Amino acid sequence: MRLKYWLFVILFFGVQLSSWAQCAMCRASVENNVSNGDTSIGAGLNNGILYLFVMPYLMAAIIGYLWYRTAKKRKAKLSIR
Repeated sequence: MRLKYWLFVILFFGVQLSSWAQCAMCRASVENNVSNGDTSIGAGLNNGILYLFVMPYLMAAIIGYLWYRTAKKRKAKLSIR
């Protein structure tokens, strides 16, 4: 059971597809800037979207690690007694 869980976690985080989706307002802004000759804003918006996408998962991973570490210390403390 544990092996299946960790295999799923590794595959979930290891196999990622590049996502370049944009909201309607971002798309309109990029199209407007591209028509004016500025192509650099599109890459910046895509990086911002990916940054916002990653942050909740990173926070969950950090909280999960801290929870795991605390539980491990508590279990070690109880086994000493």
